[in-house]
Amino acid sequence: MNFKIAAIAGDGIGPEIVREARKVLDKIGKEYGHTFTYEELLMGGCSIDAYGEPLTDETLEKAKKCDSVLLGAVGGNVGQSSWYQLEPDKRPEAGLLKIRKGLELYANIRPAVLFDELSGACPLKPELTEGGFDFVVMRELTGGLYFGERKTVEENGVVKAIDTLTYDENEIRRIAKWGFDVAMKRNKKVCSVDKANVLDSSRLWRKVVREVAKDYPEVELSDMLVDNCAMQLVRDPKQFDVILTENMFGDILSDEASMVTGSIGMLASASLGAGSLGLYEPSHGSAPDIAGQDKANPIATILSAAMMLRYSFDLEEEADAVENAVKQVLKDGYRTVDIMSEGKTQVGTVQMGDLICENIVTVHSNKQKKATQEREEKS
Repeated sequence: MNFKIAAIAGDGIGPEIVREARKVLDKIGKEYGHTFTYEELLMGGCSIDAYGEPLTDETLEKAKKCDSVLLGAVGGNVGQSSWYQLEPDKRPEAGLLKIRKGLELYANIRPAVLFDELSGACPLKPELTEGGFDFVVMRELTGGLYFGERKTVEENGVVKAIDTLTYDENEIRRIAKWGFDVAMKRNKKVCSVDKANVLDSSRLWRKVVREVAKDYPEVELSDMLVDNCAMQLVRDPKQFDVILTENMFGDILSDEASMVTGSIGMLASASLGAGSLGLYEPSHGSAPDIAGQDKANPIATILSAAMMLRYSFDLEEEADAVENAVKQVLKDGYRTVDIMSEGKTQVGTVQMGDLICENIVTVHSNKQKKATQEREEKS
């Protein structure tokens, strides 16, 4: 099969980690008979430098014509970069909001998986994480406080800033359906997170989610206030399966979830809408302080590419091959600096990508041998 991918490397370590993800995708293509072509596009600070804005309308239209989007990271050091002397809607991160809105990507899925091999990197006590954990944060992506009306005014000599949080029932219903659909493929548990004891938007959220739940009788639904959820993530992360929540809460909780997995460099992300076109990116930032030093962990981006194979291209076996290759490399003791521990072998960005590619070949070869053996036994 042939797929066209919009490759947006972005800023900082973005070009390095996207390069490794493309390397992995190309290896999948070679092993499984697919062709991936790439439309290289600019977004973020590099787009500001080239065009004067973080995402041009032309770039957005090119992305829309692709089968999916692979993104590295955007932005720089807030206190040092001239990009942050611009108005907020002209800064690098504004490109992210624009592409999510422009591609109508309203559902963000962020898996939080503690690999057994990385249990030592987890900051929680071993008794809390024994056996690992595996949950996802399902975050509404195009509504709420980040997209509401905002302004700064002066009243009676006092400067006042106003940000508006709004949700309508349709926005809530469509993300809730995504959350329950994902739960049906997992452990059939949804924890809906809100602040219904204070916010009207959260009270509507809870009402609509409960209505949607009636269509999924097999799924166990629970409600949790966001402050309690933040506590429970470090108290007992194994209790969660699918965390369903609004935009700002999801932004904060997913970053917390990334750290209890051992490193934000391990956390993949998929942003989806009504169709198959999705935006796939690591959950970490552009880390400009280590850019160009072969220190960046490419695993989150590589696992995001695996999510692309699964959600946008419907290539389950190929996605499994990437994920299993990552697990095997970790099992073999290879680590980038952010997840390094005593007794392991430290490698750089490029070598980590190479090792994962080598294991994809091994995974595919072993599967083919097993299939051949089973056919011979049946005959």
